[in-house]
Amino acid sequence: MLEKTTRINYLFDFYQELLTPKQRNYMEMYYLEDYSLGEISELLEVSRQAVYDNIRRTETMLESYESKLKLYAKFQKRQGILVKMDKESPPDSVFRTLINQLKELD
Repeated sequence: MLEKTTRINYLFDFYQELLTPKQRNYMEMYYLEDYSLGEISELLEVSRQAVYDNIRRTETMLESYESKLKLYAKFQKRQGILVKMDKESPPDSVFRTLINQLKELD
């Protein structure tokens, strides 16, 4: 479950601008603010089932975006390469500084 949550959070970070405000709101409340389905349904005055359906549809959309655009997969590859470069570069080198700057960009 934690792995799925982490993946959805990353996908949400990458693709949230492609979602409607309503979808973003539901995802933020559920995944970022850790509200339960019941809490969201009470706050938004909709059924728990409506919240569940919206979140599941949005997750499917995020996965669809990722299957086409692959932003998260590319991010993971970049991170892996940066880790390898960091291990291989000498301490206090210019390369280490540049690697750290690249890490901060993501």
